[in-house]
Amino acid sequence: MQSYPQHTSIDMPPYGQNVITAVPISPQPPPRDFVLWSLFNFVLCNAFCLGLCALSYSIKSRDRIIAKDFVGASSYGRTAKIFNIIALCLGLSVTILSIVLVVLYLPIYIVQP
Repeated sequence: MQSYPQHTSIDMPPYGQNVITAVPISPQPPPRDFVLWSLFNFVLCNAFCLGLCALSYSIKSRDRIIAKDFVGASSYGRTAKIFNIIALCLGLSVTILSIVLVVLYLPIYIVQP
């Protein structure tokens, strides 16, 4: 005797009918607002008041997040990030330059009477 393959059925919708399945969309996290970094730059690296500008844009970004305007919040967040990067680079370079100048020129003034 010959054995034939078993009959298998595939559940498909009838021809011409589209079945739409709902795919749950995971909510995106809100954009970052960089408030702590802005506060650090405002207190310690406030060259040319860039820390204050960064803090202002960070607070605006946080307000936009609360208002559920994620496009505006991401725009303010990017601007705050740019101000933070510039303020941090300027603050670090001024600090390093100050330390180098003190180390180089302070012994000259101490040794000479």
